[in-house]
Amino acid sequence: MLCEKKEARMSDHKFEVGQTVNYKAGPFAHASATDVYKITQLLPPYGEDQQYRIKSPNEPYERVVKESELARVV
Repeated sequence: MLCEKKEARMSDHKFEVGQTVNYKAGPFAHASATDVYKITQLLPPYGEDQQYRIKSPNEPYERVVKESELARVV
């Protein structure tokens, strides 16, 4: 039962693992944070907002971000 609930929440994500996205960094973030990123992992929601782990080839680390901070690369 618990596994089914977690699966349902994870399927509510707008983006998929491997997808390329733009990260819309907040006003206090570094300028380089508005780069192109790749989704590396789907995470459980934070309140009403889905979360993701993302990685840029220009940074040595991954970030955890909310879905509202991401946009599709066109």
